[in-house]
Amino acid sequence: MKLIVNAFVTLDGVMQAPGGPDEDRDGGFRYGGWSFPYFDSAMGETVGRSLAKASAFLLGRRTYDIFAAYWPTAKQDLEVAEILNSRPKYVASRTLAKPAWQHTTVLDGDLAAAVARLKGQPGDELNVQGSATLLQALHPFVDEYRLWICPVHLGTGKRLFETRAAASGLELRETKTNSKGAIYAVYRPTGAPKTGLMGA
Repeated sequence: MKLIVNAFVTLDGVMQAPGGPDEDRDGGFRYGGWSFPYFDSAMGETVGRSLAKASAFLLGRRTYDIFAAYWPTAKQDLEVAEILNSRPKYVASRTLAKPAWQHTTVLDGDLAAAVARLKGQPGDELNVQGSATLLQALHPFVDEYRLWICPVHLGTGKRLFETRAAASGLELRETKTNSKGAIYAVYRPTGAPKTGLMGA
């Protein structure tokens, strides 16, 4: 399976708590819900198509808890609920002992080895939603980033690429803009970044 990252990010790379004020207040973060002003039907359709391609989901503990509290009994977005409820979910956690959400497997050992095993299983896409902290360990394994880049900068918060992330070049594979000025960009890693000298 290919490892696919889906994320909402600001112009300065912040991806913390795009969905609501109480989603993630770590570090005193006070801008939760920052993506809301830029959401439209095109964004919703793109997110839905990416979810539908997933053979399985890989989530960090915080994102998993948010999803598990909502989607099993969701009364709207039933198509998304069916996808998330019926497909395998893998959550990276050393403290989650007995997950109640059906089709959940806890990855509590060597994460790199577990991700390598998952990528070797049959299927199309191993889909990561959010999970900013987990992502820092996943970057070496990512095959594609699907990003909604919103026209706002926050100056603080968890970022898609923290300073310790390994350097990598990226190739743009797809792009479009929605009605609220957000840019959808699909990137694939290309290995070590290239450098050069700007001539006259």
